[in-house]
Amino acid sequence: MPLSRTPIAATLWMGGAIVSFSAMAVAGRMVSGQHDTFEIMAWRSLVGLAVVLVWAATANRLAEIRTRRLKGHLLRNLCHFTGQNLWFWALGIIPLAQVIALEFTSPIWVILLSPLLLGERITLVRAVSTVLGFAGILIVARPDFGQIDLGVLAAAGSAVFFAGSIILTKRLTRHDGIVAIMFWLTLIQSALGILCTFADGQTTWPTPTSAGWLVLIGLSGLAAHLCLTQALSLASAGFVVTVDFLRLPVFAILGMALFSEPLDALVILGGGVILLANWISIRAAKAAPRPQDAR
Repeated sequence: MPLSRTPIAATLWMGGAIVSFSAMAVAGRMVSGQHDTFEIMAWRSLVGLAVVLVWAATANRLAEIRTRRLKGHLLRNLCHFTGQNLWFWALGIIPLAQVIALEFTSPIWVILLSPLLLGERITLVRAVSTVLGFAGILIVARPDFGQIDLGVLAAAGSAVFFAGSIILTKRLTRHDGIVAIMFWLTLIQSALGILCTFADGQTTWPTPTSAGWLVLIGLSGLAAHLCLTQALSLASAGFVVTVDFLRLPVFAILGMALFSEPLDALVILGGGVILLANWISIRAAKAAPRPQDAR
């Protein structure tokens, strides 16, 4: 069997995704004290837009960019823009491992939102996985109901909006290809980022140091999604999610080494429970009969 068709290749692509996501998180933390989330998103999206345009032009794929589903792209990117801003904000105020553990709850929110946006049915197994996932959230967040932790709320909120973005992306992929989706993602979010950056009346322009981190955020964000997409094309979603879980200990180690964050065993445990919930949901989805099999 060729290497490109084995889990080894998918694992290597996921290694690239983990490195890219880690680079984006560290860079985001490094500029969080100098730039607000709107500025980070604006520069990240502008870098991404330039890369996407060069790629599409070089590959002679500019004709794939169409406006027929512009409303769908706008709604999808409003969700992603909101989620990404909350994610960058959370990076600056709570430990890296806690942010990523709460981000892993996105598939659970997909389960809850799918009946509303895709008309899918929640089965008993998926309901059980959802309950298990929320148990993992409680272990990670350990909420103090007498005091609101804005960082935890931001990270959890980002997962909800990422879930909405995932569902809306799934709808768009029925009609548009990756070039169109990536073009509208970077263009719309560049516009939103620039609009919000100047709307608050407090714009901080990049310095030579922060400019490097902002470029790294843009490049690593694109690289992460490319690697993740390639991994999903080579292996099952269950396999990819399992490998992606390595992001949690990696983020925990980076937080400890670079930012003196404590290594929290309960965050790792809660993340493991969330991973198990996601794995159960994915296995149930694979075992479910397809429409043509049910006839």
